[in-house]
Amino acid sequence: MGMTGDELEELASAQQRLLAQVDALTQAGQLRRLSGAFARFVATLGPAKPPLLLACVLLSELEGRGHSCLMLADLAGASPAVRAMLGWSEEDWQALRAACAPLPKSASGWHAHLHQCDQVWPADDLDFGQPLVLDEERLYLRRYWRDETSVARAVRARALRQREIDALRVRQWLDILFPPSKEGETDWQKAACAVAVRADLGIITGGPGTGKTYTVARLLALLFATAGLERVPAAALTQNLPPPASSGIRIALAAPTGKAAARLKQSIDQALDALSALVPALNLPELAARMGAARTLHSLLGARPDTRTFVHHKGNPLDVDVLIVDEASMVHLEMMASLLDALPPHARLVLLGDKDQLASVEAGAVLGDMCHDAEHGGYSAATADYIRDAAGITLPAAFVQGGGALAQQTVMLRKSMRFGGPIGQLALAVNAGDVARVRAVLRDDDSGQLAWFDPAQHAQVLQLALEGRPQAAGGYQRYLHRMKAGIDDGTALSHDAARHEAWVGEVLAAFESFRILCAVRDGEWGVSGLNDAIATRLESAGLLRRRGEWYVGRPVMVTRNDYATGVFNGDIGLTLPDPLRPGSLRVYFSEGPKIRSVLATRLRNVETAFAMTVHKSQGSEFAHTVMVLPSSGSAVLARELVYTGITRARTHFTLATPVAGVLDEAVAARTQRASGLRGLVG
Repeated sequence: MGMTGDELEELASAQQRLLAQVDALTQAGQLRRLSGAFARFVATLGPAKPPLLLACVLLSELEGRGHSCLMLADLAGASPAVRAMLGWSEEDWQALRAACAPLPKSASGWHAHLHQCDQVWPADDLDFGQPLVLDEERLYLRRYWRDETSVARAVRARALRQREIDALRVRQWLDILFPPSKEGETDWQKAACAVAVRADLGIITGGPGTGKTYTVARLLALLFATAGLERVPAAALTQNLPPPASSGIRIALAAPTGKAAARLKQSIDQALDALSALVPALNLPELAARMGAARTLHSLLGARPDTRTFVHHKGNPLDVDVLIVDEASMVHLEMMASLLDALPPHARLVLLGDKDQLASVEAGAVLGDMCHDAEHGGYSAATADYIRDAAGITLPAAFVQGGGALAQQTVMLRKSMRFGGPIGQLALAVNAGDVARVRAVLRDDDSGQLAWFDPAQHAQVLQLALEGRPQAAGGYQRYLHRMKAGIDDGTALSHDAARHEAWVGEVLAAFESFRILCAVRDGEWGVSGLNDAIATRLESAGLLRRRGEWYVGRPVMVTRNDYATGVFNGDIGLTLPDPLRPGSLRVYFSEGPKIRSVLATRLRNVETAFAMTVHKSQGSEFAHTVMVLPSSGSAVLARELVYTGITRARTHFTLATPVAGVLDEAVAARTQRASGLRGLVG
């Protein structure tokens, strides 16, 4: 039965009251314009009471902040959890609430209200193509519901799809590939190989220096061997035998960014090269050569301009038997759905990443959801028996508690070979949310690896950018001095390709040894403010000469995929003279041992990159990392961000906090993303 004229007029008036408050929040910078526009769109699809429109605004805003859904429990109560998630004041929330009263008071009340809205598809009912999906106690935008359920189904199916494995044969190999562990010490790397080889999915998580690529190189050797060397006696594998026939196994390496992909390939090649002396019969150099270069996920799947769809999908799957994906914490929900869709059914997928790092910029925290309980193990008795037979490892009883299907295919590496010192101690303290311990580590370090300016002055950060600090010298003057030397001696314009490339490599390496990371983009202590201030400081020191947008020495970050030039979002390059075109500039990008370049005038979507966000630094590491916190807290400031910034540092870390207490607030806060994936994968 339709609504009467009076009812329609009353509904329109109620909608306008709510949307006026939404517009006020938008003007105040608390909401994206898109969120209000989405609510107005939903109102055009049929009668829409204010609670539905409010839910639309909140859902859209949460999606923009990385959440895949709106949990109805977060809407319940007079001052619900969603208010805190969005960083709104109590006053703003109450004004919004008053504009659409009465609101449902509980999650079940919200469920009942949304269930009867024409614009909402209850996932257990008939589907009429509504833009919103209600699945149990979660409200989704349709495409995120589709992606989340697709990922959950594919991941669970792969974890359950175990292969026929000769555990004793695997044990023979693993005993060769891994040195004996110390008495009473669990070799989680060896266990990870045993676990990953037995099913179509393997997840290996761990912090920096725990040996994720070291482990996966041995996993590849194991797969290579068991695919093509079944008849070679294990006892003969260390002898200098003629190389066996190729196993034909097709292996692909990928990562979210070009830099991470290059590092993955370089690390695995080095590990396989070291292994080749141990097992010459395997001919691991052939395996490394046949894998080819690691690629970005966009490149692997065949990204196309002006569309979200890829060349590879279920109807045109990837031609691979094994796919290794590094830095999986950066992979957002939509990309993971596309990746799983493009994998052929027979292929193995191995995901590598640090579950405690920042989640992807876009919606979803896929690796975090899949590894949420990895530190506790959760292995079944059957899995523990298999690990004992295949790896010779008896798991401590605390890790054999019986978890879901995904837990049986997940291994957390727990021993860091890189971060045993102050940087590692600081990262662990941040990860634990231990504010007192964080302060103690920063205060008591006398090695010079750590430094803390609290509160910091802007001039201190600019001085750090110029020349580093005592016991951590460098700053950006190092690459600029090397650049100037090449310009002065003619190397920069040399037609000797080898000489020129060696110089470019040295300049890039010097630049990559130091970086300033920011928590936020805007403001004096953000990327935008610091980039300009640093460039001005370097120019005043006589190290730069800025002439317009492009100038020699300008570091840039690509902000959008550009398939015509072959550069991708997150790639970082340096602007240097073009030796073939006097007066022209090229931007040079490092891809592991290789260097490529693009004419500066062809790059449209770039920004200066003396300072970059912590988010954009994922997949990179720098000898000396300086992290700058903002002058006040924000929704993005949490322990995951601080942990990620710290773990970008290889040998030295400097923290600058302009206002005392901001670090404490960040360490105490934890990022929580609304998602149904954790419950769906089991």
